[in-house]
Amino acid sequence: MNIENKTILITGANRGIGRALVEEALRRSVKRVYAATRQTLVHSDERVTPVTLDVTNPQQIQRAVENVGSLDILINNAGVTLFDDLSDRAAIERLLAVNLFGTYGVTQAFLPLLTVSRGAIVNILSMAGLAAVPFSPAYSISKAAAFSLTQSLRALWAGRGVKVHAVLAGPVDTDMSRDLQIPKASPESVGRSILDGIENGEEDIFPDPMSQSVAEGWRNGAPKALERQFAAFVPGAVE
Repeated sequence: MNIENKTILITGANRGIGRALVEEALRRSVKRVYAATRQTLVHSDERVTPVTLDVTNPQQIQRAVENVGSLDILINNAGVTLFDDLSDRAAIERLLAVNLFGTYGVTQAFLPLLTVSRGAIVNILSMAGLAAVPFSPAYSISKAAAFSLTQSLRALWAGRGVKVHAVLAGPVDTDMSRDLQIPKASPESVGRSILDGIENGEEDIFPDPMSQSVAEGWRNGAPKALERQFAAFVPGAVE
């Protein structure tokens, strides 16, 4: 898929990876970027249309769908994290509400438009979804669940030509990771790699040096082979 002249909606577009994706999409000559945020967003480029969207709010999701006439690519980027020790059930539920059910709700709402365009869903996930990060287990749980959702959508909607990409990112230099004293990739470089991966048709996108170090092993390993095997059980399931 070529990004040029496409219409894209990006959630969590006001900062970090989301903001970098907006700017990179504009550099690649998109037709329209719907920049979805909880707060009011102002952008100087006329191709950017701000959309007020809390991904946990069904009414706002529905209004967003009504305001978007057509859509080629949905990028589910909105997310939250915290440091925890699994002692607080409410913390786990909060992260699941945004990182799993928010992604689910937005995706289900926009699937009819993406089916018409034979478009793409891009879920910004994390390597923490492949192996739990012990200082943030609730986040890891939510991203693992969102990765399973992504794989399920990929298998179920292939019959209608909707591509589904998982972005399995390592540490990125954003507000969410500001307290981590480890090497981090810049949001700008990650944004470029994500859009490169979409254009190259990569199912699983590893957009930074840390994630790229495991990319080959993942793509050629048993879990990916098993995903393909299970996907074969549902050919044309939604036709």
